[in-house]
Amino acid sequence: MFTFFIRFNSLCCIFLHMLSTRCEEHGFDFYTLRLIILLLTEHLIAEMERIVHEDKTFEKVVYAEKVVKGREFQSCSFINCDFSNSEFYYSKFMDCKFEGCNLSMMKLSESTVNNVTFSNSKILGVNFSECQDFLFSVMFDSCILDYSSFQGKKMLKTKFIRTSMKEVNLNKTNLSSSLFDQTDLSGALFEATNLSSANLISAYGFAIDPELNIIKKASFSQHGLAGLLARYQINIVT
Repeated sequence: MFTFFIRFNSLCCIFLHMLSTRCEEHGFDFYTLRLIILLLTEHLIAEMERIVHEDKTFEKVVYAEKVVKGREFQSCSFINCDFSNSEFYYSKFMDCKFEGCNLSMMKLSESTVNNVTFSNSKILGVNFSECQDFLFSVMFDSCILDYSSFQGKKMLKTKFIRTSMKEVNLNKTNLSSSLFDQTDLSGALFEATNLSSANLISAYGFAIDPELNIIKKASFSQHGLAGLLARYQINIVT
């Protein structure tokens, strides 16, 4: 949609030149028509540049490697969009959904991310630690979060479902009562992490040191015991 308006503006310039020739041939008031078209173009571009977007659906938007500042998206849906390497500074995403999107290396410095759901999306190397702490709330379903960071975030009751979290930084993160359902935590960093009452029964690949993290009342499967005792270098026979 962003790209559409840029192309639309260019097409209008070409159209105006063609229209001028036609109007001269038929004696029409070209200048009046030109004014109407220019006003329409300005209106469309202004609509795209609005700071606040509510209840909108953005589908197949390609906005990779672009810089956006101070935008607000409320109850918006992003479907099959490409925001890889983009920068959304001081922006707000409230009650939004990302489905089938590529958000790899996306920057969200000082942005608000509240009640945002990500599904079937590629989110490699995103530093969520740079988001505003206030109201930070996310959910991931069938996503690739490898190499991302949530260091220091307060994320109670967060759901990670069928998600790859290889080498994700979870140091000093409060994940109390969170759910890791069929989630790959291979190489994920856990230090001073609060996992109290968290559900890791079907999670796998993790190595969590009980002496360096809070795991009181957390749930693990028998197969997950190896990940809790890795530092002791002992063999567990089942």
